[in-house]
Amino acid sequence: MSTRRIGVVVEGATGRLGTTQHLKALLAIRGEGGLALANGDRLLPEPVLLGRNAEKLAALALRSGGLAWSTDRDSCLANRESEIYFDATATGGRPERAGAALAAGKHVYLEKPIALSLDDALALARAADRAGKKGGVVQDKLFLPGLKKLAKLYQAEFFGRILSVRLDFGWWVFDGGLYSAQRPSWNYRKAAGGGLVLDMFAHWRYVFDRLLGPIGAVSSRQMTAQPRRRDETGRWYDVDVEDHAFAIFELEGGALAQIASSWASRVKRHHLLQIQVDGTRGSAVCGLHRCFVQPLVATPRPLFDPERPQGAVFDKDWQEMPDLEPFRNSYREGWELFLRHVAEDAPFPSPLLEGAKGVQLAEACHRSDRERRWVELAKLAL
Repeated sequence: MSTRRIGVVVEGATGRLGTTQHLKALLAIRGEGGLALANGDRLLPEPVLLGRNAEKLAALALRSGGLAWSTDRDSCLANRESEIYFDATATGGRPERAGAALAAGKHVYLEKPIALSLDDALALARAADRAGKKGGVVQDKLFLPGLKKLAKLYQAEFFGRILSVRLDFGWWVFDGGLYSAQRPSWNYRKAAGGGLVLDMFAHWRYVFDRLLGPIGAVSSRQMTAQPRRRDETGRWYDVDVEDHAFAIFELEGGALAQIASSWASRVKRHHLLQIQVDGTRGSAVCGLHRCFVQPLVATPRPLFDPERPQGAVFDKDWQEMPDLEPFRNSYREGWELFLRHVAEDAPFPSPLLEGAKGVQLAEACHRSDRERRWVELAKLAL
């Protein structure tokens, strides 16, 4: 058994996701002596932190065990020991950054969405294919405990014929006035790649494609609920993207899905994300961590009575699925898949073409909103 070191340039390491999820995942793998490969070797990731703020980078590198860091992208990409480029910065400019990494001979792993437009997303996927380099997009939600439990129900054919799906997501993001905002200001600026639909519907695309059912057509309406916000410097600015969106997806099997996503909605459910699937033989409601089921044979028969309050407590008629398998950080699971993909050509379920599908869905929703009509999703290929 030998140890193989692999350099990973992490651009945007000091950002929220870069620090709390992606770098944390890579450091956890390092802390356990590397990732075990099929031949018995250990793959040890060597992160190189890349960003614009030298002071923040130096502090993070020191806290992380003395990692290498740089504010010079060109020098990072020129380093032959760094085989992977990862991008967790603002969406705007991502195709150019990833394209430069591909031109430098790097494999690329990207946060979603991978581009602002479908044309740019497809061009990036094709560039990786021409260069003969591995390319992938983060699909972290699939590895969450709640969605893994939901996947087990599909595997067990628990639902029978799927009738409908309802997805509710969101929370109240403060505008920066009374309390500081929980999301960076670029999320609310179109030029930087902001907007709820571009950001969150990339998640919904892979969740449906990989779990709930492929999307055939969409109808969507959107709005800007909070038109003014305060940025990180304390200055007020005008929001020029949507922060509140609703959609109906027509799935290829004929079922309909209702999608409600918002950064201006207060939460009254088990978690920020809740998915309900109704089928002829049973239903399930899952969040990020928990999942509840109600089979046909245990479904109650409520009656409507206009003269008195409803006496039934419907929540009691659902059974929670137990934790039968250990769960790990969802971002780490994605990293392990991609590292194995690069090191030993192991299968990887979310290549850049899958990232392009997320951008395609966002464009279709925007077009549906503008033209007030259903928009079909064409099949994509390299």
